[in-house]
Amino acid sequence: MQIWRMEPDGANQTQLTFDDLNDWFPHVSPDNKWLVFVSFPKEVPADQHPFYERVYLRLMPIEGGEPKVIGYLYGGQGSINVPSWSPDSKKVAFVSNGD
Repeated sequence: MQIWRMEPDGANQTQLTFDDLNDWFPHVSPDNKWLVFVSFPKEVPADQHPFYERVYLRLMPIEGGEPKVIGYLYGGQGSINVPSWSPDSKKVAFVSNGD
């Protein structure tokens, strides 16, 4: 499962991630420079996105490139389902499940 970008009309489909993780829930920063997303380990089936799993929170430039891990958390479904960027594109809010 990878992240792709395209025009609103479906044109210019471009793959952005190329790894063996299951990448979900991409959010574009307000300044349109960054993507933040959740990556599940490959052991989690691609057709599932559980709410309590060890996942990576990753950041990459909007045009693509090597994603950088910015957080390790217990989460998944619900961790960044809503707009999560601060208005200045410098911070990201997320939910981590834990004891």
